[in-house]
Amino acid sequence: MNTDTANATLSTQELINLEEQYGAHNYHPLDIVIDHAEGCWVYDVDGKKYLDCLSSYSALNQGHCHPRILSTLIEQAAKVTLTSRAFRNNQLPLLYKALSDISGLSRALPMNSGAEACETAIKMARKWGYKVKGIPENQAEIIVFENNFHGRTISIISFSTEHQYKDGFGPFTPGFKIIPYDDIEAVKNAINPNTCAIFIEPIQAEAGILIPKEGYLKQISELCQQNNVLFIADEIQTGLGRTGKMFAFQHENIQPDVIVVGKALSGGFYPVSAVMANDSVMGVFNPGDHGSTYGGNPLGCAVARTALEVLKDENLVERSATLGKKFLAELKNIQSPRIVEVRGRGLLIGIELNTKARPFCEALKAEGVLCKETHDYVIRFAPPLVVSEADLDWALVRIKKVIESFS
Repeated sequence: MNTDTANATLSTQELINLEEQYGAHNYHPLDIVIDHAEGCWVYDVDGKKYLDCLSSYSALNQGHCHPRILSTLIEQAAKVTLTSRAFRNNQLPLLYKALSDISGLSRALPMNSGAEACETAIKMARKWGYKVKGIPENQAEIIVFENNFHGRTISIISFSTEHQYKDGFGPFTPGFKIIPYDDIEAVKNAINPNTCAIFIEPIQAEAGILIPKEGYLKQISELCQQNNVLFIADEIQTGLGRTGKMFAFQHENIQPDVIVVGKALSGGFYPVSAVMANDSVMGVFNPGDHGSTYGGNPLGCAVARTALEVLKDENLVERSATLGKKFLAELKNIQSPRIVEVRGRGLLIGIELNTKARPFCEALKAEGVLCKETHDYVIRFAPPLVVSEADLDWALVRIKKVIESFS
């Protein structure tokens, strides 16, 4: 039987049943089965149309199936997809240059997933601490923050404060000091001679779109410079235009020592991530220290280069700033006793509720708006940056209707 024909005959519920029967139960998705997508819109297997206001957790800043990125994917896939780093390829140097141009940092190290890039940054920071700063062997500390989310590897969950991420997965990796977010005194008190890095999300997206006070990141940057500590910015969700700047840290006019990117780096076509730093930091890596079979492969590099070009050529960073400001203001105008706070920057916005957010997300799905709860009580809105003002107006009518219906 032709697989496509067989798939076409399966209903939404039959596909859900298959997933529940054969898949690991490590996600709790909304019960929609997406068949195809374009731009900001997705279509389920029954043909119903939805406005995507999640963007696969900000991986689709350029929208679904962007034609330029798709064309690059097809063209490069017909040439060469993988060489491994045992050989050179003609796409990797060009991606290096593109990443340096947007980051202001001289070197990059490409990986695949965001979590992989965060692990890379941790390894680099520790080795820098030992080989450059002179921290005694195995004594390096990295300062991290409560409610952080950098991935789900063993090392990363070791410094998570989310109980579920750690339940049943110990023993955990030492070497991390967890402090409160948006508390500069806590940062000052945590730094000691063995501190090699401060690892921070400029905005905590998974924690519920938590935005620190103005000046907080700048103060951390200054403390890092004063104490010879690396400032590592995790821009996997907040970077590449999501908050109305290329990177969220740019709202405070600072320059981190290390920047971690992923998600929208490939426009949703292929897993590509990267760590960027200057020579003095990246130079601690020697051949054999770290690597990845697929990291820096020509297919991923070609896709990432075009994804970055699309951000620039279509002014998506500026669109995020302009449309996000209006969208945020309109959401703040919604009157409901269920709303605790509406907060955001660019097209990364959260509505905190005084009740569970899941029913609101399910009701919005029924209205044709796709979003997802985060930390139980926050509805996250992060539409593709190609979204139009008319699309957002269409969504606002439905968001207002749903929230008011729960009042």
